[in-house]
Amino acid sequence: MATPNLECRMYESKYPEVDMAVMIQVKTIADMGAYVSLLEYNNIEGMILFSELSRRRIRSVSSLIKVGRQEPVMVLRVDKEKGYIDLSKRRVSEEDIAACEERYNKSKLVHSIMRHVAETLHLDLEDLYLHVGWPLYRKYGHAFEALKLVVNDPDSILNTLTREVKEVGPDGQEVAKVVPALSEDVKDALIKTLEGLMTPQPLKIRADIEMKCFQFDGVLHIKEAMRKAEAAGNSDCPVKIKLVAPHSMFLLTQTLDKEQGMLVLTSAIKACTEAIDKHKGKLVVKEAPRAVSERDDKLLQEHMANLRHANEEISGDEGSDEEEDTGMGEIDLENSPAGLQD
Repeated sequence: MATPNLECRMYESKYPEVDMAVMIQVKTIADMGAYVSLLEYNNIEGMILFSELSRRRIRSVSSLIKVGRQEPVMVLRVDKEKGYIDLSKRRVSEEDIAACEERYNKSKLVHSIMRHVAETLHLDLEDLYLHVGWPLYRKYGHAFEALKLVVNDPDSILNTLTREVKEVGPDGQEVAKVVPALSEDVKDALIKTLEGLMTPQPLKIRADIEMKCFQFDGVLHIKEAMRKAEAAGNSDCPVKIKLVAPHSMFLLTQTLDKEQGMLVLTSAIKACTEAIDKHKGKLVVKEAPRAVSERDDKLLQEHMANLRHANEEISGDEGSDEEEDTGMGEIDLENSPAGLQD
């Protein structure tokens, strides 16, 4: 049996992008600068010129860079044909460093999981990344976010991964066929490895709704419908409601039991619908209850921030309590925003 290749970069791209912060390890110090290995890119070589070590006058190179040290640096130039990568230590900001370290720590854990599975089943690591790791990076922003969900609900994540294989049909012609990306052996090994390395994290279950009531005291009726929704929660799955924009909101719960969380939010939506229907209001489910990742949360926060910024820009009535009250965040059912009613 051929020895599997267990060396592979962490990301689909073979080279980093310019102006991206990457984690390096210093290998040697030469006359012009330091040669380093890019840890996230299968240790390909890069160079930091001495002029890129510090914004200040350099009195001692050894005080700024040492062999063996790991740290984030900024990518200045990438020559993919020649394999040259120029890096800078002086141009990386504190924010870049924090983001790079967070990404690298997540990527390193994902890499150890993928490598362990590949080594256990005698698979090529790059092949495993090709069909499992990199598709998860594309779909979830970072494979780490997907693997956290796999711990609690493996089928909903892993069963969506597919690959295309070529087969010869009855007529002798080659045809493409879509099959699951993971065999049962690979799936079982991945789940077992995750259980040993990652403790279960509470799942966030979210549902997006729109609710309107144009009757007299419509805001009061919406308040009452919200209370009914929150009352459907329990100590294991408390239900919270947050406002995105006038009439648009989402219901959220966190739980280790996905099925229970889905049922609780479904019951909350039903209770809310029944309450608002009594007053000739209307509730529309825009997104049914589903598990969401940190990336989904970040996208939602960005969307809410954009809406808030847009409201600030177009606001022509600074004294209007109606616009001011349609703020973001959790709804206070005792002092809910007037913006819920047209």
